[in-house]
Amino acid sequence: MRQYAISGDASQLRFGIVVSRFNHMIALRLLEGCTRELEKRGAGADDIHVAWVPGAFEIPLAARALARTGRYDAVVTLGAVIRGGTPHFDYVCRGVTDGICEVMRDTSIPIAFGVLTTDDVEQALARAGGCEGNKGEEAARAAVEMARLGPQLAEPPGSAVAGPIGSTRGKAPR
Repeated sequence: MRQYAISGDASQLRFGIVVSRFNHMIALRLLEGCTRELEKRGAGADDIHVAWVPGAFEIPLAARALARTGRYDAVVTLGAVIRGGTPHFDYVCRGVTDGICEVMRDTSIPIAFGVLTTDDVEQALARAGGCEGNKGEEAARAAVEMARLGPQLAEPPGSAVAGPIGSTRGKAPR
C-alpha cells in the first residue's frame, strides 16, 4: 500500500489569497489568521500575495486569475456571506462554492475554502477568531497540506514517493 506524506511545512511555497471586502471586519480577521498561520509554518511574507475583491461572488474570478499565473502553489479564499431576509444568500453561497470548485478542477491548483456562510454576524465572529477558532487559519493549513500533497500524487506508480519538502511544481521566477 502506498501512503503519502502529510506536511505542514509552508517554506518554499507561494500562496495567493483572495479576500472579500464585504463584511470587512470579519474578512480582515480571517486574513490575519490565515497569514499568521502561513508564516508560522514557514512561508515568507514575500511569498504571500493578497487580492481584495468587492464581495464573495467575485472570489472565484480572482482565484482563477491567480491560479492561472502558475506563480502559486495554492490559493486561499476568504470572506463571509451572512444570511439575510432574501434568497440572495443562497445564490451567493452557491455561486462562490461552485465557482471555486470549477477553478480547482480547471487549473489543478489547490484552492482552500475559507468563506464563511453563517446565519448571523455572531456566528461569523465566532469563526473568525472567536470561540469557534479562526477558519482563516484552517484554510491556511489546508492550502499548505494540499500544496505538498499534489506533487506526490503526480508521481507515477512504482516511483519513489516524493518527500513532503521541496515541491516539484514548476514555478515562475520570484
